[in-house]
Amino acid sequence: MLGREDQGQVRAVDDVSMDISAGETLGLVGESGSGKTTLGRLVLRLIEPDTGNIRFEGSDLLKARGGDLRRLRRDMQIIFQDPFGSLDPRYRVEDILEEPLIIHDRLSTGARRERVSELLRSVGMDESARNRFPHEFSGGQRQRIGIARTLALRPKFIVADEPVSALDVSVGAQVIQLLADLQRQFGLTYLFISHSMPIVRYLATRIAVMYRGRIVEIGETERVTMSPEHAYTRGLLEATPQIAD
Repeated sequence: MLGREDQGQVRAVDDVSMDISAGETLGLVGESGSGKTTLGRLVLRLIEPDTGNIRFEGSDLLKARGGDLRRLRRDMQIIFQDPFGSLDPRYRVEDILEEPLIIHDRLSTGARRERVSELLRSVGMDESARNRFPHEFSGGQRQRIGIARTLALRPKFIVADEPVSALDVSVGAQVIQLLADLQRQFGLTYLFISHSMPIVRYLATRIAVMYRGRIVEIGETERVTMSPEHAYTRGLLEATPQIAD
């Protein structure tokens, strides 16, 4: 269970308990301000909870220090919402993708260059992208670069924090399909955060619905979308009739 109080003693995340199985996608859905992003960052310990515990493959993340925490962080990564603000504009793509390799791996220069090439191919980017800067790419291409950076250390678990909300619909659909393909290829586990029920329905194995810092409903995707139990879930579904088959 996790809890997080922001200034003014308002609980951004309150008494949340959930589990995610290896290889699945848990979709975390709710309107803006419901606490989704805060929860995702708590799970990765990018911010600290006031109470609770976080376990990853049997290890207590909140007790991990030094080398233990460093090893856990290799396996737990994040895709940020904003493809325009999440890439350092001063760095070439090659530098962006090499940075985690330099920090965490003792690879030769040649091995790092080959890994960069692998990463670019995995997200559908041309080799020529390595020598260019972020401002030379579209939003969708930047998000692909961000995803490649997330994959650099071969993580097992990824928090995808509204990764297509800043993209237009057609480009976002391509990125969603890329995430699905990468999951199958690398056996990834996702916590996929979104305010869009149709996107979550397409990608997620299970859905957790968040409202005012709490998870009000959680279950298999088909059950939640076809037979919602909570009034808030029903409201989300009614607001997005396009999810009907």
